[in-house]
Amino acid sequence: MLTKATVIQQIQQLPEQFSIDELMEKMLFLYKLETGLEQSKKDQTVPNEQIKAKYQKWLG
Repeated sequence: MLTKATVIQQIQQLPEQFSIDELMEKMLFLYKLETGLEQSKKDQTVPNEQIKAKYQKWLG
């Protein structure tokens, strides 16, 4: 989960003028990164081999 301090820090790194799309993209990326790290810590990941087997027809 994101903290207010992390969000504020990221907003402060944006240029003086920015679009709402840029802000949303940055916040979404940060959220997904934090979520992935939390899942990794809880061992809620899927091994690469399992993904490769599932999507073999797409990978060639």
